[in-house]
Amino acid sequence: MVINSQDAARAISQRRGEALVVATMSALRLWTTISERPELDVPLTGCMGKASSLGLGLALAAPDRQVLVLDGDGSLLMNLGTLVTIANKAPTNLAHFVFDDGAYTSIGDIPVPGGEKANLAAMAKAAGYPAVYDFDNLEELATTLDEVLSVRGPVFIRLKVRHIGPMPPLPGIGRLKELLHRLPSTLAASPGRSLRSRPS
Repeated sequence: MVINSQDAARAISQRRGEALVVATMSALRLWTTISERPELDVPLTGCMGKASSLGLGLALAAPDRQVLVLDGDGSLLMNLGTLVTIANKAPTNLAHFVFDDGAYTSIGDIPVPGGEKANLAAMAKAAGYPAVYDFDNLEELATTLDEVLSVRGPVFIRLKVRHIGPMPPLPGIGRLKELLHRLPSTLAASPGRSLRSRPS
């Protein structure tokens, strides 16, 4: 089974609260058309593999704010060491979603090395993530997502997805520069935590 990637992104958007969202590549293309809080989005264009690193930095810099990373399987494979780094730094406010479609969709659907053999959720668990989830069914994702976003992080969530229909284009890098420039004032003006509190 697989999840429609747009449905997965929509489910996350409906529950993100005041969380910062760092999205990249295919997940970013979906997110730009779905997110209702663009002022709290960090669109990482042109930096394949770096969303998890930036998300970690933001989570450590703003420990009272939930940070959601919307990563891709191909992007994560380009920076697998970040799993160990995140597990070691152990930010309790970080949720790391990976949209696993088995391909580098943004550059022409080139198959990801390892394909069905590589188990990203198992890698995250072995790296030391205290909470790991693996979903290939929308109903299960929807009914479990509140729990996922409430557990003490870092939490890793692998989503087995398929893209249905045309994909929106990637946003230009100029928007990222503008957002990062005003991010400190945006954070100061909005509540620190998401609507869900995490256990201490």
